[in-house]
Amino acid sequence: MESRLKVLGHPVHPMLITFPVGLLITAVIFDVVDTVGGPRLLGEVAYWNITVGLIGGLLAAVAGTFDLLAIPTGTRAKRVGLSHAAANIAVLLLFAAVWVVRLNADSRAAGGALIAIELVALAILSGSAWLGGELVDRLGVGVDRDANLDAPSSLRGPATTQRIGDVR
Repeated sequence: MESRLKVLGHPVHPMLITFPVGLLITAVIFDVVDTVGGPRLLGEVAYWNITVGLIGGLLAAVAGTFDLLAIPTGTRAKRVGLSHAAANIAVLLLFAAVWVVRLNADSRAAGGALIAIELVALAILSGSAWLGGELVDRLGVGVDRDANLDAPSSLRGPATTQRIGDVR
């Protein structure tokens, strides 16, 4: 099934996830480096990376909702899509909590507890990214009009049906 939200023929959701994912990962790296003795500026930059990452994440969530609502119920794609969405909501909420704590703090630097929360969020984000890849690459959601919305997990081996244009 093809995405309902496109720009110049390309699905919007995959375009929008790049910046929030990169910004949030970079924020955690900067916070860790800041905490172990790096330049103090990195804590401030990490805070602003989280700020912009949250904004971008919300935009990506809106675009992803269009695709999620178009997936037929009762399919594996719908189950994977709901898990992907739930994981991303958890990631955004965890980073939002970190952001709120740092918002009015004397220093924008993160401490050990905030970094622990960020690391948990990144672990969830990693799983969610795999689910997103499963949706697009395995199930064809958003990119393939003739998608196999019930294809087995890519962890189980090759798909059982080959679509036109597949190269093996």
